[in-house]
Amino acid sequence: MAKIQHGLGRGLSALLGESTDIDNLRKPVGYINKETVTADHAPDSSPDVLRIPAGLIDPNPFQPRMTFDREELAELADSIRTFGLIQPITVRKTGEGHYQIISGERRFRAARMTGMDLIPAYVRDTDDQGMLEMAIVENIQRSDLDPIEISMSYQRLMEECSLTQEQLASRVGKKRASVANYLRLLKLPAKVQHDIKVGLVSVGHAKVLLGVDEPALQEALCDAIIKNGLSVRQLEERVRALYAEPKRKREQQLPDFYYRILENVGKYFGDNISLKRGENGKGSLTIRFNSDEEMQRFLKAFEDKTEQDA
Repeated sequence: MAKIQHGLGRGLSALLGESTDIDNLRKPVGYINKETVTADHAPDSSPDVLRIPAGLIDPNPFQPRMTFDREELAELADSIRTFGLIQPITVRKTGEGHYQIISGERRFRAARMTGMDLIPAYVRDTDDQGMLEMAIVENIQRSDLDPIEISMSYQRLMEECSLTQEQLASRVGKKRASVANYLRLLKLPAKVQHDIKVGLVSVGHAKVLLGVDEPALQEALCDAIIKNGLSVRQLEERVRALYAEPKRKREQQLPDFYYRILENVGKYFGDNISLKRGENGKGSLTIRFNSDEEMQRFLKAFEDKTEQDA
């Protein structure tokens, strides 16, 4: 039977490698300078992450979302069990030692589904916008923050202090492009954010992963980085190889008449004929013959067909 040359190269598993033991390296995240809120200790507005008993946290009565998808909450709860609550919620004090959720009610509900009793949270004093901004900016200047903590701090400044990226860059003394790159880290899957936070994956790796569209593929590549100790350049090469595979596959999606050619010519040469065509329509038809007699039979059939059509 005539053959089409596929040239599909290595598959996904060959490029990424097996990563079944990677999760053994992952531990739930922790937070710097975290304190536990108790009845005797109710701190003022703080840029640090505090651990607040779940029973002291009340939902936001102005929450625009009235219903929460149970399946999505269950998926988020599974992620929190594995990696911890990567992005703390934000609350404000409401009196009598209680706190009200400003943002993060979905994360709060999922955390409660895991049985988490102490919820990581930022405490915000909504009546003192300037002090909040100063506290967060001061926090960003610390040298011990990991990239995800920096990203979350930038996001807080933009959302809670109503800043644009340009204004934020001016506040923290960074270029706008640098700020934008940090904010993009929060678009990565929770697994990848976790690995950046605990130092298993670098920001350079993350920039390459952000160029990959599929979250599942981002996670698989993240596993490959950890297992194989891939450099940023090696990761770039793997991503290029992965995206080259579909292109080579598309080259083999031939119009129907090509298959008719293969079928008709293949009657005389069997498996000794192959066809390759590129996306621009250019290609090659290769015939391998075993004897002069084989070519003579083909020539006779061709000439007979030509005479019939004349």
